[in-house]
Amino acid sequence: MEPGNLTRVSEFVLLGLSEEPDLQPLLFGLFLSMYVITVLGNLLIVLAVSSDSHLHTPMYFFLSNLSFVDICFTSTTIPKMLVNIQTQSKLITYEGCITQMYFFILFVVLDNFLLTVMAYDRFVAICHPLHYAVIMHPRLCGQLVLVSWIMSALNALLQSLVVLRLSFCADLQIPHFFCELNQMTLLACSDTFLNNLVIYFVTVLVGGGAVAGILYSYYRIVSSICGMSSPQGKYKAFSTCASHLSVVSLFYLTILGVYLSSPATHNAHSSATASVLYTVVTPMLNPFIYSLRNKDIKKALKRSFVMTV
Repeated sequence: MEPGNLTRVSEFVLLGLSEEPDLQPLLFGLFLSMYVITVLGNLLIVLAVSSDSHLHTPMYFFLSNLSFVDICFTSTTIPKMLVNIQTQSKLITYEGCITQMYFFILFVVLDNFLLTVMAYDRFVAICHPLHYAVIMHPRLCGQLVLVSWIMSALNALLQSLVVLRLSFCADLQIPHFFCELNQMTLLACSDTFLNNLVIYFVTVLVGGGAVAGILYSYYRIVSSICGMSSPQGKYKAFSTCASHLSVVSLFYLTILGVYLSSPATHNAHSSATASVLYTVVTPMLNPFIYSLRNKDIKKALKRSFVMTV
């Protein structure tokens, strides 16, 4: 691009999921409903774990952190989308866009780390049950969560800093409902080699490392379960992992579906629509997956409800 085509950016235009005026009330109602369900569902998990002493264990400590992060995750994108639909304005300031992108990356990577830590917790519980209390002591659990937060924050900062160096042209329309990193990079008129290098490096290091850790944990878990002689023991061991395995599958398969299908379709709006799966639907379903399959959570919620009444 010629230097003359570059412009000082003050705001971007978020095109959203659809530009059809008739669809806006439907989208507003749908996403408002999903956002309320997500916040209330995950908030109930956090309150149940924090208020019930029976749930003060490593597994539920990590689950409550995951629920809190899921609330923050959806809150970085959906409220702004709802405001844009309600006010019929698609604008977002440059500073607001960078801030939204930073927190989105922070919480999606934090989700990634927490799911990996939860897989490690299940590995220790099933493969080393006699040493579980010694290995997964409260201090280690706190350290694992703290390190996850620090690494996620540093990664989000790095990604945001390399975007800040970019120059943009006159076309500032983002074909998405939030400031997505790849779309921001595609809009740039300046050289994006460093940005793409950082994106691919972090994806392989963080995403690949987390998936490898989860796969190794479940390989050891499955091997340990297969070695059990009691069918009842096998069922009990598998049932403790079923909810986590469901959430992991939902999270990673939807992300892979979005980013593997995008290059094939070359359709940014299709990618934006598919992104709803992991940005909204997955955090909304997590509380149902954990509560419906977990007797301890059900009992804690019932006790909390009785105490409030």
